[in-house]
Order: sequence, then C-alpha cells, then structure tokens
Amino acid sequence: MTKVRVAVFLITLIVVGVLGLFVSLYARGYRFDIKTFKFSPNGLLVVESDPSGAQVFVNGELVNATDTTISLSPGTYDIEFRKEGYITWGKRLEIQKEIVTEAIAHLFKSVPSLTPVSFSGSIFPVASSDFGRIAYSVAVANGNDSGGLWVIDTLNLPLGFAREPRQITDGDLRGATWTFSPDGREIMLTTLTGVFVLDAGTFTPQRERVNVATKKEELLAEWQKKADLKLAAQVKSLHPEIADILTRKTKYLTFSPDETKILYQASSEAIIPSGVVKELPGASTQKQERDIKEGRTYVYDIKEDRNFLISEEETQIGNWNRVTNSEIVETGNSIPKLTWFSTSGHLVLAQEGKVTIMDYDGTNRQVVYSGSYITPNAFPILSTDRIIILTNLGATDTLPNLYAVTIK
Repeated sequence: MTKVRVAVFLITLIVVGVLGLFVSLYARGYRFDIKTFKFSPNGLLVVESDPSGAQVFVNGELVNATDTTISLSPGTYDIEFRKEGYITWGKRLEIQKEIVTEAIAHLFKSVPSLTPVSFSGSIFPVASSDFGRIAYSVAVANGNDSGGLWVIDTLNLPLGFAREPRQITDGDLRGATWTFSPDGREIMLTTLTGVFVLDAGTFTPQRERVNVATKKEELLAEWQKKADLKLAAQVKSLHPEIADILTRKTKYLTFSPDETKILYQASSEAIIPSGVVKELPGASTQKQERDIKEGRTYVYDIKEDRNFLISEEETQIGNWNRVTNSEIVETGNSIPKLTWFSTSGHLVLAQEGKVTIMDYDGTNRQVVYSGSYITPNAFPILSTDRIIILTNLGATDTLPNLYAVTIK
C-alpha cells in the first residue's frame, strides 16, 4: 500500500511538473511544432483597437480579430487592422522570441461628419495650452449684442454633447488680440483702448473691464514664469543627460497630455545619448533617430528611451499661445502645424487642405479630414472622438465658423 502511495505521489509530481512546464513555455510564447516535435520560441503580439472588432491581417492574411493575442515566430511582419467604415491602420513590426509586442490602434472614420460649433462667425480662434478651451471673437453687426469675445469648453458632457459657447465680454474687437493664462482660467485681451484680464468662465461687460495696460508686461512675465516652472518640473522626470540635451538643444518643447512623451524642434545639432535608460522588453521596434538636426521635429518617448523623426520641414508645434493673432496674419497659412492629440499616442498635423493624425513615432499617417478649412486652424480638443476646425465650407463671402469633425 505504501509503494502505491509513493508511486501515485511521484506520478502526480511528474504530471504537475510537465503541465507547469507546458504552461510556462506557452506563456513565454513557445508553441509546439508538430513537424519537428519541438517547442519553438515564438513571440506574442497583443492586438487591440478602438473601436474593437477590427480584422487583423498579418502579411496580408486574415488571422483573427481584435482584441486578442497572436503567437508569431520571430521576424518582421506587416500588421493591418481593417474595419468597415474606418481608415485601415497598418504598421511593420518586429516580433522577438519570448517578448510581448503590442499593436494598439485608434481607428478613425473614413467619412467624418461635421457639426457647427459656432454660428455668428469665429475670428482668430485661440486655444488654451491644454486645448480645453478655445476663445474667438464675433464681429459687431446690425446692432446685435453678440459681438465680442466668446469661449467654448471642449470637454464633453457625460452624454457626449459639447457645451454651448458663452460670451465673456462684449464690444467691437477689431484689431484686438487675446491669449490664455497658463491654466486657461484667464484671458488677456489687448484692444485699441487698453489691456484687460478677463475670467474665462464668466461674462464681463466692457463697461466693467479694468484696464491693466501699465501692468501688462509684469503679468505676462508672471504667466511665463508659471509656464516655465511647470516645464521645469516635467523635465525633472528625465534622465539628467537626456534633460540636458532637450533643454539646451531644442525649442518649442511640449509634453504629451500624459507627460510620457515630448514633441520638440531641434535648435542645433546634438546626439541623444544611448544606454542611460534601461531598455524595456517589448519596446517599439520602429526606426528611431538619435542624431538630431537643426530645424527638424522629433518625438522622444520617455518610458522607452526612443527618439523618432517626425518632420524634416519647417513646422509649427505646440499651442496657439505661442503665436499671436497678428503673427498668424503676417505669416500666412503655408506652415504646417503639429500638436498632440488627446490620446498622447498620436499627433495632429494641420496642412493646407487636410488634417492628418499619425502615431507618435511618425508612422501610420491617416487623413481624417480633407477639404476647405482655414489652415492651420485644426484643434485637437480633449475628446478623442473629434477635432475642431475653422472653415467657411468654401463660401468666400461668409465668415468662417468652428466645426466639430467627428472622427470616431
């Protein structure tokens, strides 16, 4: 009887051990090859899409649907996500043995819809630093009282309906300029008669506005100091060698909404040092460029320590507070503009006649809007399902208005 118990115990140990080995190998990506009767060291590809349910093609062959995990032998693959009514997403990925690689795609509608946001004309729209608000003026006409400065909050209500624009001051604002404070709560309005700081959330009649022209430079310096302190705190999270390069050798540096990536333009040549940050398994396998050149635009991924070339051409980056209204008029609309999309994994590129959303590494560029609009007035608002553009829909005899472009 004792021998039987010992035998059963040993068999149990062997079975549990074998099953544990199988589970361990399977979890690491190994798959049993019936041709060779051996376990092959594969890699795992995690495929996710928003919206879900997209077909997954590997090297042109349909293999599954999102969201799932696919086992692939080590190598380079062309991955595509296809879903009816959406633009096809595609990327070339390198699969490594025993490594989990992610392919996470935001799919955008192939035929977007337009919904008006403003109705009385929108003159010189300016966004807050986080794109949570857009301020624009309405011309005084026919004795109506809608003329003045208006603000729209871009954050959606729970049911998905955008808040209505609200008037924050009245009067004729021809020749005026305006800019948001760093936190977006105040607007500095500069008119032909004075300088006024307005609460971006309430209405202030022009008769009650307080002229702070003598303190304008002091207030702007204070706002700039707040912005610089915030940027300094963000840069502190970087490795000292990386922070030194990105501080001294770049301009127009702006963090993604989740502060995990940096969009910047190089001001001089430099080399982003390698090996100072521990390499992460499953990091991006897209081609990177650590030898930066003056005038080119890049994205640095803080977590994965990878640097990607986005554009070799002259490009505006950041928010509208970097450019005054008068400068917009003087420079024209020929320079493309790059800004972060609210996902933090995408960039919005506003060019003449089209708006493109691309992955943060510069790949997978998808044109989400093509048509007439006032370039480069395309605003990536806080919602991930739409952007806002300024357009008159091709009617040259009417003032342009703000329109929400539903892209998801």
